[in-house]
Amino acid sequence: MSDQQRDADSPKVEAESLDPDQCRTERVKDPAVIVVFGATGDLTWRKLFPSLFSLYRNNLLPQNVCIVGASRSTISHEDFRDLMRRSVEPEPDREPSGWEGLSSRIFYHPVSPEDQESFLRLHTFLEELDATFATRGNRLFYLAVPSTVVTSIAQQLGQSGLSREDPQKGNWVRFAVEKPFGHDLESAREMDRALHSSFAEHQIFRMDHYLAKETVQNILMLRFANSIFEPIWDRRHIDSVTITAAEQIGVEHRAGYYDHYGVLRDMFQNHMMQLLALCAMEPPSLFEADRVRDEKTKVYRCLRPFPTQELDSYLVLGQYAPGWINGEKVRGYREEPDVASDSLTPTFASMKVFIDNWRWQGVPFYLTSGKRLAEKRTEIKVQFKHVPFSMFRGVLGEDIPANQLTLGIQPREEIHLSFQTKVPGPNVCLRPVRMHFDYNQGYPGPTLEAYEKVLLDCLLGDQTLFWRQDGVELCWGFLTPILRECDCPDQGKRLHRYEAGSWGPEAVKNLLPTLPGPDR
Repeated sequence: MSDQQRDADSPKVEAESLDPDQCRTERVKDPAVIVVFGATGDLTWRKLFPSLFSLYRNNLLPQNVCIVGASRSTISHEDFRDLMRRSVEPEPDREPSGWEGLSSRIFYHPVSPEDQESFLRLHTFLEELDATFATRGNRLFYLAVPSTVVTSIAQQLGQSGLSREDPQKGNWVRFAVEKPFGHDLESAREMDRALHSSFAEHQIFRMDHYLAKETVQNILMLRFANSIFEPIWDRRHIDSVTITAAEQIGVEHRAGYYDHYGVLRDMFQNHMMQLLALCAMEPPSLFEADRVRDEKTKVYRCLRPFPTQELDSYLVLGQYAPGWINGEKVRGYREEPDVASDSLTPTFASMKVFIDNWRWQGVPFYLTSGKRLAEKRTEIKVQFKHVPFSMFRGVLGEDIPANQLTLGIQPREEIHLSFQTKVPGPNVCLRPVRMHFDYNQGYPGPTLEAYEKVLLDCLLGDQTLFWRQDGVELCWGFLTPILRECDCPDQGKRLHRYEAGSWGPEAVKNLLPTLPGPDR
């Protein structure tokens, strides 16, 4: 059944009208200089600068703000401004509305991770901006760089005095870093030691943009602000939870990185573990950063270790072969540029996870993510148990579908709940219907994109949506034994090829209760 057909059969749920001022986002009050390392790279071009410009245009950035691009290239302020302008307005002769006000506050400074002198010059330059724009020494260092240079930049910032907060001035300095946070448990600890040689924990913002998606943030609201869900969110009422993050795209320009990391390190250590924690955590005593993250780490501590002797009963790995996507022939992973022709890197993984605590004992969580799948779809399906005794079994039999709650995260931001109703007429006949809520229709006003939200939280100093090191290490500790097993010489025996445009390897049918993707 198509999405359109399902929606047509779904009773709609409307959002009640809101006072426009009730949820208004206020402008960041503290002045600041935002320094983006990797300023000429793809992430800055596609995500960071469009997000910064959107925040500026919506009056959410501080009134006294400067943006400094930093990378190895030697370019002028004007050339950098033009580069950034084209990231928000590709037409060469057009200037986006509001650009002139921000343009005069955009600068560029060449920096090399191996050259301490370049960091000392950066220090001097930032002090000049502080004097000119009254930014008071408040600085956000955002690293849009390969993980291989993160520790070098952190150490150089420390050695040049750029990481230091002055209690007398009352300024703040923050260091925002993108995943991956290491390659395994030991490398994650090494990275942490390097970061803490220059920064205190409260200064470090380990970024996972998935957490800033509106529908991901809503998981906690749905669970803990609704009395119809909170009492039944446990092993007594829930049969299983399925978390799927499916992508249609291949590795694209990330082959060099991806062939080294694979899907387990790229998606499961961060995005999938965060979604799992939000689904499974206990309610924090307060909605504060450390209280929320405390409860997440409790979930990670309760993850049942995989029995490596029976790994195939809990894990399916795959790698995409040539196939068809939207009527177009696409190449297999091993035919992608910069990928070895005999690569054993998995591009698909599906695993069955158990959480050994009071709330979730015995409930399987199915986590699936992969590239070159049938469609782009990230969602969470909560499968409730069947009614304990059916009074209708004599008429309708035992096969009455149980209730299911689906949280659509992307591209469709939605919530729908399935339940049974009587079909009108003289016969006793049930029909499943879906109560459906669409975020875009329910809240037509402007919303913050994920990167806008994380940038705003960095400036506000709110770490709720960011990783804490203990959570990072616990997730690596859970995955590292699996990674060791998968990296052994026999890995090829465990790697299933699947056709691009499918829903993954055939072997996944033996693991999952239903295939990922749309309801069938």
